[in-house]
Amino acid sequence: MFKLTASIGACTLIGVVLLTTASAATSLKTGLKVFVIPKNLGNAYFTTSDSVKSGGALKAVLELKGIGKETSGTQATAASQIPAIQAAITKGANVLLVSATDATALCPTLKQAMAKKIAVVTYDSDAPACRNVFINQADSKAIGTSEVDLLATQIKKTGEIAVVSAAASATNQNAWIGFMKEQLKKYPKMKLVSVVYGNDDPTVSTQVTQGLLQQFPNLKGIISPTTVGIAAAAAVLDTPKYRGKIKLTGLGTPNQLRKYVLDGTIDGFELWNPADLGYLAAYAAVNVASGSLTGKTGQSFTAGKLGKYKVGAKSTVLLGPPFVFNKKNIAKFHF
Repeated sequence: MFKLTASIGACTLIGVVLLTTASAATSLKTGLKVFVIPKNLGNAYFTTSDSVKSGGALKAVLELKGIGKETSGTQATAASQIPAIQAAITKGANVLLVSATDATALCPTLKQAMAKKIAVVTYDSDAPACRNVFINQADSKAIGTSEVDLLATQIKKTGEIAVVSAAASATNQNAWIGFMKEQLKKYPKMKLVSVVYGNDDPTVSTQVTQGLLQQFPNLKGIISPTTVGIAAAAAVLDTPKYRGKIKLTGLGTPNQLRKYVLDGTIDGFELWNPADLGYLAAYAAVNVASGSLTGKTGQSFTAGKLGKYKVGAKSTVLLGPPFVFNKKNIAKFHF
């Protein structure tokens, strides 16, 4: 997956409704200005989660008769993302839908938004201290444990393994890796020798993967719980020297990894449907902005085609369990 060149604040304008009104049929407000702010622009994962074409967040905004914009920086860093958040506030946002690059760094700005009665909903990566609701793509424990279990099956529960993560500050990555370490206690013959960070940059992710191969010649497997990282790692391993000998799994999309699954570089990997994640997040955000959802445990709401969802602990809504893609099923998916 490659990043496209885009300037900070570049955005896609969606929607035709100009005035904020209340819909009698659903009690949800229409005409809301919804700013969708992923970690960075040009990232295929977020293009899928956010776009109208894929059925993501901006599609939901259209269904709800709102005005939607996708905007962010070109790098997956707080320094790149914060100006986009600040600009959205200045432009009169009613809703901020944010995938947090760095919760600590973003919180002062997000708290300013909340003080102005702007609904703040996080998706993909949380900022727990400064949002109304978090839309979690899958249970963090389920992601961490299932990826270890999947790799354990592939390497017969024995050998040195490493993790190619995104940014060291990424909330979701750190949570998943924490559960991976716990799950590894069930596999005494598997050893985690290193966690490296590619910063969701294809070049850096390639470099750190190559570094692992040089530093650990007996490496048997790699987990990369990031769509950028796993694609970069797959490209490195897609040679006769490594293909099938060092197993790779993690989180990726079918379109970016199809080649590697079919040629045997990857036996299986996991993900959820990013478009459904963005779609669900937008529905939750509009419910928050309309006053019908506060984030209280046990509250429920309907998210269009996805049906009914319930708020869990810590104002979190769970999309669903991770799904394993492999040679048997990957032809069925196109995102």
